[in-house]
Amino acid sequence: MKTIFALLFLISTTHTFSQSMKINLWPEGNIPLSIKNNLQEQAISTDIVRIGKVQVPQIEVYLPNKRSVTGQAVIICPGGGYSILAYDWEGTDVAKLLNARGIAAIVLKYRLPDSLSSTAPDQVPLMDAKQAMRIVRERAASWNINPNKVGIMGFSAGGHLASTLSTHFEEETKPNFSILIYPVISMDKSIAHMGSRNNLIGKQPTEEMTKLYSNELQVNANTPPTFLIHATDDQSVPVENSLLYYQALKKNKVPTEMHIYPAGGHGFGLANGNRSLESWPLLLIEWMRGLK
Repeated sequence: MKTIFALLFLISTTHTFSQSMKINLWPEGNIPLSIKNNLQEQAISTDIVRIGKVQVPQIEVYLPNKRSVTGQAVIICPGGGYSILAYDWEGTDVAKLLNARGIAAIVLKYRLPDSLSSTAPDQVPLMDAKQAMRIVRERAASWNINPNKVGIMGFSAGGHLASTLSTHFEEETKPNFSILIYPVISMDKSIAHMGSRNNLIGKQPTEEMTKLYSNELQVNANTPPTFLIHATDDQSVPVENSLLYYQALKKNKVPTEMHIYPAGGHGFGLANGNRSLESWPLLLIEWMRGLK
């Protein structure tokens, strides 16, 4: 319990001291697969910050105090059903927690699939994630990051994006590890989150596209080590998404750690104040410390 209180204190202090910088992923006027349009990015702040209609994808970089640097970095993909981004709840709040443990954190504001703003809507989230990985590795030295210790993390639909990068990478964009929190994994109708599925590949996708983005079918021996969290009673993204991905990782002898909680539902973020769930960030930090 003392450890949990210490972690919560670190989270609260980083809200005061963490500073960030925003960097566009692509040169102005040269965003791949984009269509000129009159859409404007939307940011709605209620209980959380929800960002929609992203037109200019960015990364927001949070670097830890130099005295606590571990060399590790995590690119964070907020969820939101490929419709919006839960930007603070599953993004900047998480970045500040990681900073408190000496880990660089990069929040990815990725483009959402939209036929009005892209010529290939299903491809743009992954394209942005790959570009974020390139930029982080290119700037690793100046940010005190080891380029061989850069992972990808995602929540819900952001977990689908993170698992897509983990199974559809080029060598220079391969994550060194993956962190998937209540992730959407499969496009199989029997277990898919239908909102994410419909937004990414449409209501009547081809069988080829359905298989392509069902990431449990794309795992192989080169998939990076993975950490999984899910709740059994998740009514939005069935726990079978994580279970199938875990089984595929195990079959391919990819190192993996999975924690399935009996309750917690969906979208619990860091689970602050939820006694049955709030220890999961500590489990993650310990797992990261054990990575080779």
